Amino acid sequence: MTFSRIAAAVLLIAPFVAMLWVSSYARTGPDLGGAPFFYWYQLLWIPITAASILGAYLLLRPDKKKTPKNRERQ
Repeated sequence: MTFSRIAAAVLLIAPFVAMLWVSSYARTGPDLGGAPFFYWYQLLWIPITAASILGAYLLLRPDKKKTPKNRERQ
């Protein structure tokens, strides 16, 4: 496996682990704008997950400089 595949796997697995580890956020404090920690922690992971999916995509996307002829030779 290459470094980019391992890094992409970590980026994709991290949000799942964070959300499945319920004991890390199953509490009410500290509040943020009147919302308990339980809610804003989960909402915080929405943009983090989107950014990690984007990062994994950028790591794994095919090189756009290669032409179809060059891809056939490999």
